[in-house]
Amino acid sequence: MSEYSQLYQYCTTERQREVIQAIIQEGGKAQASRVLSMDIRTVYRILEKLRARANDLPIGHVMSGQSVLTDADGNVKLTWTKTAKDSDVARAALHEAAEALSERIKKAKPVAPPKHGEDELLNLMVITDYHLGMRAWPEETRQQAWDLEIAETLLIKWFHAAINQSPKAHTAVFAQLGDFLHWDGLEQVTPTSGHILDGDTRFALLVRTAIRVIRQIIALLLQRHQEVIVLMAEGNHDLASSVWLRELLYSHYENEPRVKVDRSADPYYCVEWGDTSLFFHHGHKRRLANVDDVFAAKFRDVFGRTKHSYAHTGHLHHSVRKETNLMMVEQHRTLSASDAYASRGGWMSGRDAQVITYHNALGDVGRSVISPERVMRLAV
Repeated sequence: MSEYSQLYQYCTTERQREVIQAIIQEGGKAQASRVLSMDIRTVYRILEKLRARANDLPIGHVMSGQSVLTDADGNVKLTWTKTAKDSDVARAALHEAAEALSERIKKAKPVAPPKHGEDELLNLMVITDYHLGMRAWPEETRQQAWDLEIAETLLIKWFHAAINQSPKAHTAVFAQLGDFLHWDGLEQVTPTSGHILDGDTRFALLVRTAIRVIRQIIALLLQRHQEVIVLMAEGNHDLASSVWLRELLYSHYENEPRVKVDRSADPYYCVEWGDTSLFFHHGHKRRLANVDDVFAAKFRDVFGRTKHSYAHTGHLHHSVRKETNLMMVEQHRTLSASDAYASRGGWMSGRDAQVITYHNALGDVGRSVISPERVMRLAV
């Protein structure tokens, strides 16, 4: 039995089985990649994963080498596999998975733009720390309940209210500043520290809901604006999911020229609007006190060209505005209810999200602050 026939028993997805079958039938990896119209790197990554599974490596580890113990005569007495956690391999695999999945996604068709709009205006919709998939029990938090259904309903209604209350601007920026998903994989834990989280659903349903609600939001924004810019920022709760969200949305709207998805893997983002520059970061790497110099350094050309600069962060769920020598820096609240961890720790904050309107020559010219209570009143 060939190695590839042996690896077939370790396949867990139809895509893996398809690759192994093609290698066996076509006689090699390169031939299989051509037949499947697949990047050869994807074939190698699938094989690497299956070999790791066959060698019973721990989840999240890769083979880093093999050690052999021999006696004085050179006879092999013992061999063992050395493994290591490899975040670069994991991140690369996520990129590959997102690109592979996006190949089969039906592309969005262009839709006609609205007839009216003020060309000099941009509406910024900031959503941060939404924690889709989190569960909050009112008896435990002394606040409103929160689950997947509540979160999806509230977000769509919020965008209806936000669009109705904002001017007919030329461009909309949907700035999702991270922690959109409450957890980042099959286990309901934080990705770096492994803290147990209160999850409401299964990860597959969470992914489906996230994609569905974001597409609905973009469709609403396209009805009112000539152009829509989409930011899916990296957060500390969804380090990996922010990757596939960006890649999938980028692929889905590839044929829609009015939607621009920022595909950058760097967790600092920028939008230039005439003499106005807008900067974005979740806030998990650099905080309010010192994020402005990072933006000025990373986006030196944009910062130098513009007269009015504004930075937006989330992460801590509290509303703070601070004017520095470089720019106005703002930390945003969340629409999400508090979970048990925040409630027990006494970390309380108000709940709202904002639409901020920027002029291409004058900077910040207006805003609407919309709370969940306001949303429900407007929806009646």
